[in-house]
Formats: sequence, structure tokens, C-alpha cells
Amino acid sequence: MSNINTYWFRTWQRLAYNNYIHHTVRIGEGTKLKRNIEIRANVTIGENCYIDSGCTFTGGSTIGNNVTIRNNCVIARGSFIGDNCFLSPQTMFANLDTQGNKIGGAQLSYNVFVGTNVTFHHGVTVAPYSVIASKSFVNKDINEPNRTWGGVPAKLLK
Repeated sequence: MSNINTYWFRTWQRLAYNNYIHHTVRIGEGTKLKRNIEIRANVTIGENCYIDSGCTFTGGSTIGNNVTIRNNCVIARGSFIGDNCFLSPQTMFANLDTQGNKIGGAQLSYNVFVGTNVTFHHGVTVAPYSVIASKSFVNKDINEPNRTWGGVPAKLLK
């Protein structure tokens, strides 16, 4: 076994349903994990969350309480998701700029609803009670709470 494989098996734990969770991950009480989930180092997931199949957390992220993250979402390093958020399937958080420098993932406030197949550009922030329409690309901060945004790039809809 090579050093990489040895490191993999010492620092990762394979749980039921092909889930891989790094030993530094903290998961709150009542949180449910489905199949084929990968959670890398230094991720904190709050209480009573639901993480659906195929999700990947690339490390160093914080997920609040009562958050639902549906199928095949990618949560980039340095992202923050506040309490009571809902992420529809195939949501992606980016954390690299155009030169490949690590900037940090998106910061979602509390009670944010994200439609299917939304992409968040690195470092953007989203205000409380925001709704992001399906297939949108959020490339700038959303500072107005309780508004609906959508499109490529995302613009105020309502």
C-alpha cells in the first residue's frame, strides 16, 4: 500500500452506504446522511440537517441547523450555509478565481431557498430570505433580503 492509500485509510472513515467522512468532521444530532457522500476535513454540519445522496463537501465549510441539501450538490471549501436553508439538487459552490487562487466559497445567510442547478461564484454573499431561481449563476453579492433572483448572471426578478 502506498503512503497516499495509508493516509486515506487512517484519516477517512468509510461509513454505511459508501459515505466517506474525514475524522475532523463534526455532525450535529439528528442530522441524516444518505448514500455516496464525501465530507472532507474541517466541515461542521449543524443539527437536524438532511444531506442527500451524492453530495461533496470539499472541506472547511460550516452548515447551520435545519438545512436540507439535496442530491449531487458540491459545497466548496470555505463556504457557509446559515440555518433553515434549502439547496435543491445540483447546486454548486465555487471557491477559485480565474487564476485558480483559492478565495473561499459562497456565504448564504439564514432561510435561503436555492433552486435546482444553481452555481455560486467564489466569495459571494446572499441575504436572508432570498430565493434563487433554478439554473442561475450568482456572480455578485445579493444584499437585499426577501427577494427573488434568477438568470445568468442572476438579476433581481421580484
